[in-house]
Amino acid sequence: MTFADLDGRDLRACSISARLVAELADGRHVALLDDRGWTSSGGVASQTSEEVERTARIVVGPDEPLDDRTRAEMESGHWAMLEQKLQAAGVDAASSDMAALVNDVEISERLRRLLKPSDSNWLRPY
Repeated sequence: MTFADLDGRDLRACSISARLVAELADGRHVALLDDRGWTSSGGVASQTSEEVERTARIVVGPDEPLDDRTRAEMESGHWAMLEQKLQAAGVDAASSDMAALVNDVEISERLRRLLKPSDSNWLRPY
């Protein structure tokens, strides 16, 4: 699960933080990535919730290929790193299983209030 919220570091633009957590069967959350996010010069009101959700999933990885590494190598490294973080927290996890999990995005209420309404949220006259 990824939590998206306003990040007040850049007051001139729309800065949003994305924090990836593993939601365990017993309800606990284990932080996996808490240093991700993005900035948009268009401001918060220019983005829809769907755009925030899509971008949040992208920024929590896996990253695009770097240098001479392939996409498969980047993905493998990403999932292995998350597996290590979970194991360090005492959670038995396999990177091969994690890649298939759904990454739900939860947008904070304060961010959601400022976003542009989605086209599907507008009532259109016939």
